[in-house]
Order: sequence, then structure tokens, then C-alpha cells
Amino acid sequence: MPVPPEQTKKQQQEARRAEKVAEYKKKQAREKRNRRIGIISAIVGGVAVISLVVAFIVVQYTPKRDPASIKISDLQTWDDLPTTHVNETVDYQSEYGMTPPAGGEHNGVWLNCGVYSEPQTNENAVHALEHGAVWATYDASKVDESELKTLIGELPNTYTVVSPYEGLPSPIVLSAWGAQIEVTSVDDPRITDFVDKFWRSALLAEQGAACTGGIDGPGKVS
Repeated sequence: MPVPPEQTKKQQQEARRAEKVAEYKKKQAREKRNRRIGIISAIVGGVAVISLVVAFIVVQYTPKRDPASIKISDLQTWDDLPTTHVNETVDYQSEYGMTPPAGGEHNGVWLNCGVYSEPQTNENAVHALEHGAVWATYDASKVDESELKTLIGELPNTYTVVSPYEGLPSPIVLSAWGAQIEVTSVDDPRITDFVDKFWRSALLAEQGAACTGGIDGPGKVS
């Protein structure tokens, strides 16, 4: 018995509709699968990045040495230095036997930490020491440009003052509050020892006070 034309047409429409539904479901399945793959890849990639960061930190991290355990030969120290603020010039050599100064009475305004190409005022620099800075002074006639660059590279980039100083007892003198060493070479390992022991010392009354916000001395380079 022949199929009516209307029924054949309806069946064809339903068949095409079924094909479209099937194709749409396949597309949805592909997109879902691709999203799943993308999420998994992102997670794997994220874990890999975290692993690299953790590995880098583990490799790079060096535990800070206990300052009390660091022994430095020929280290000069002074105890119970006064922290009085004064407006007049202080003769640190006569008063405390220091050249350059490593503590004692000082100006109420501190010297901003940094590298200076000219000598600095003692009284302001000493106040920076009270805040935890290390002051690296050098004889400009005995330390050349290359050696000065090496010296600066041995020091932290904060809470340090570097400046020339006239009348030093050695080519380089490092000072912190109540402590000082004389150095003849920028390769002297005591430079690192001194910084590790006294830089931003937790024993200072004003430890953690700013090394900025004071005054810039003449010839500030950085």
C-alpha cells in the first residue's frame, strides 16, 4: 500500500530534526570534554609552577646566622654609649676614642641611608647608626672606583651609609652602634661577618626606626 506523501514529508522532517538533535548533543559532549581537559591542564600547570617556586625558594633560602655566634677578629666595641641628642659638634675621638664615630651623643636628625660621594656630618650619621644602620667609610685616596663598587655590593641596599672619610686609620672602616672594624681590603670576609652581626641589630633601643625621612647629606648618589 503506498505511503501518503504527507506522511513521507513528516517522517523526513522528524528524521532531520533527530539528526540535528544528535549533532547538537555530540557538540555539547565535545565542548564538555574540552573544558574538562582544559581544567585538568590548568591544574597540572599550576601545580608545576608552584613546585618550581617552592624549589627555587628552598634552593635560594639561606638561614640567617645567629648574630651572637659570629666572632670577628680585631673588633672594637663600646658599651653604655649615651644616646643624648645635642645641637653642637661632638669630638668623638676625644670623648670616646673613635674615628669615625660608632655611637655616643648625636644630632636629633638622622642622616638618610644611602651612598654618598662626599664626607658626612658625624652627628647625623651616628643617629642613623642608632636606627640600626651600618656605616661604611673609606679613604678615597686608597680605595679606587672598582673597589668601592665591590664594597657597596657587599652591603645591604637598605640601612647602610657609604661615604668617604678623612683621617681614617685604615682604607675602610665599618661602624655600627657600639662596634667597629678596620679593614684593608674589600675582599675581607669580616665585612660580611660585621654586617650579619650588627646590621639592624635587635639589641638597639631604636631598632626598626626609619633610615629615611631625616636629611640627605651632600653628594648623595643613591
